[in-house]
Amino acid sequence: MTIRAPEAVLAEIPGWEGASCRELSGGLSNRTYLVETGGRAAVLKIDERPRGSPYNTRRAEALVQTTAAHQGLASRVLYVADTVYMTEYLEGEVWSGAELEGGANLDALARALRRLHALPLTGRVFDAAGAARNYARRIGSADTDSVRDCLRRIESMPLPHNLCCCHNDLVAANIIAAPDIRFLDWEYACDNDPFFDLATVAAHHRLPQDRVDRLLDAYFDGDGRRWREHLTRMAGFYDALLWLWQAARRPL
Repeated sequence: MTIRAPEAVLAEIPGWEGASCRELSGGLSNRTYLVETGGRAAVLKIDERPRGSPYNTRRAEALVQTTAAHQGLASRVLYVADTVYMTEYLEGEVWSGAELEGGANLDALARALRRLHALPLTGRVFDAAGAARNYARRIGSADTDSVRDCLRRIESMPLPHNLCCCHNDLVAANIIAAPDIRFLDWEYACDNDPFFDLATVAAHHRLPQDRVDRLLDAYFDGDGRRWREHLTRMAGFYDALLWLWQAARRPL
C-alpha cells in the first residue's frame, strides 16, 4: 500500500489547499510534514494504512489529544481521518536527555504529569502483553532466548489497579517547552499505571538515582522514596518492552 502525496491530502483539507510542505523525520509506516500557509503552521501525518493496536486509531488519538489540549498539555488537533492526522505546530524547545538533568525541569515535568494523569480515562487499557507478542513475531530466531525472557517479564507483571490516562511514550523527544511543558505524539496514549510514564522517563534516559528521587519527590509531594521499589519494577518492565520494540525494527 502506498502513502498518499501530501499535496493531494492538503487539497481535501479546507483552508490548507496549496500549502507548502517539508518532510520531517517520521515513523516506519507514515510520513510527517511541516505544512505552512497564510502565517499558519501545522504538522501533517499521513499513514500507509489505518492504525490499530498497540497504537490508537487516529480518531481515538484525536479524542485523547483534544482533551489534553484543553488542559494546556498538547497542541490542537486540526484535522483527522483514518489515515490522516494534522495538528497545530508548536513553537518551542523540544527536550533531549540534557533537559532531564536539571532539577527545576524535573519538578515541572512532574507537575505536568500529575495534570496528565488527572485527565478522564480513555476507555482503552494499554495492552503491553499484546504489543510485546506483536513485536516478538517480527524478531529473528537468533534472539529466541532474549525474546522469551522479555515476554516472561512482561506477562508476569500484574495488571495495574490504579488506571489513569497515560501518554505511554514519554521519551524526551516527545516533551516540548512551549514555554510550559506540553507533550507530543499521542499515538499510544490510553489508560495505564501512572508509573509506566514515570518509568519511561527514568529508564529510557538512564537517569541517575538522585534524579529519579527528585522526579518521584516532585510527583508525590516529597514522599517519593517509598515508591522507589515500585518504579524500579516498572522500569524493568519498560526495558523488556523497549528491547522487543528495538529488536523488531532490526533487519532480519
